Amino acid sequence: MRSAPPQARGVTHAGAAHSPRAHIVHSAAALAAGMGVGRFVYTPILPLMNAQAGLSAGTGASLATANYAGYLAGALGGILLPRLVRSSTVLRCSLLVLGASLAAMPLTHATALWLALRSCAGVASALIFVIAVSSALDHLRDHPVHLPGWAFGGIGAGIVLSGLLVLTLRSVADWRVAWWAAAGLVVLLTVPSWNLRTAPHAVTPVPSGRERAKGRRAWFNALFASYTLEGVGYIIAGTFLVAAIEQEAPAWIGSAAWALVGLAAVPSSALWAWLHRRWSRPGLLVAALAVQAAGVALPALLGGAAAALLSAILFGGTFVGVSTLALAAGADLRFPRSVALLTAGYSAGQIAGPLIVTPLLHHGYRGALLVAAAVVSAAAVAAGFLRISVRSGGGRLDVGDPDVQVR
Repeated sequence: MRSAPPQARGVTHAGAAHSPRAHIVHSAAALAAGMGVGRFVYTPILPLMNAQAGLSAGTGASLATANYAGYLAGALGGILLPRLVRSSTVLRCSLLVLGASLAAMPLTHATALWLALRSCAGVASALIFVIAVSSALDHLRDHPVHLPGWAFGGIGAGIVLSGLLVLTLRSVADWRVAWWAAAGLVVLLTVPSWNLRTAPHAVTPVPSGRERAKGRRAWFNALFASYTLEGVGYIIAGTFLVAAIEQEAPAWIGSAAWALVGLAAVPSSALWAWLHRRWSRPGLLVAALAVQAAGVALPALLGGAAAALLSAILFGGTFVGVSTLALAAGADLRFPRSVALLTAGYSAGQIAGPLIVTPLLHHGYRGALLVAAAVVSAAAVAAGFLRISVRSGGGRLDVGDPDVQVR
């Protein structure tokens, strides 16, 4: 089948600026700024704030929770007001607010102001994420399935950049400079993100027929439980992994491990999408969650540099892939508002995660990682229930691709 002419694909006089590769770059840059830096730079900066700014472990968890609460608020805003998802102005304002919130962190030692700033950053990150992902899925829908995965890889690229940035600065500067440098990195990433073409319309899955609605509701409930549990477990690791590693290994190992997390995350989404050519999404979801649980537990059980670096690879190679697999499986189910519901559950899980482990942080971070591994294991069990239920109910989940069976 011949491709549509440039005019049909929305290519204007800008030409290559609207090519699939250019769109991947724009989307990836936005996700790198909004998620990789704006959201996750806190992980390598947290140990610096513990040591230099007098930040307690409990307060550190509260700051993480404030950021995740802001993220939930931003995600709900995108659900309730669909116009936000299609607005270039909202994207640009969110990028500016995000950079300003990072730059303002060193200007105060007041916990209340830190909480407010991390909440604002969470709202901005969520809006950037929703807009960039919606844009990538819309404009790349007629292209090979791995291309949107490379756009998601921007999250990993942002983690790499922020991790290397903090690793470089920690020996020559303090926590304040780290925040200002992160804000500068967001500004640099904003440049290629500025003219990102937003999605022209919202994509809503087609509801399934009545005769299959009951079974699909049970399947969706299993998927929702799995993805919500993943939100709890992954965010505990994503928040405290570096701090936990630095308790058992030289300080540079923690920052290097976090950069490795990002490096492994860059190709992970495209890789899991490619594997879907042979295996079903429920089966891949079980595998990804099991690998992630093992990776999260490693630093707590073994300690040492080798375990830390292997943990980083396993965690980075799965957490973005799990999101893409789960959201795609929800769309395959044709369950109404599946992406919105899954995102809400995931966000709520991220709020609960740091709160659940806060009592354990008085004794270090190893206990928190073990709890995270247990919760992610429970998510794998729920995904396994989905796989078994779908297989017993007919063997196919991927409605849009009837040749792919559950394996």
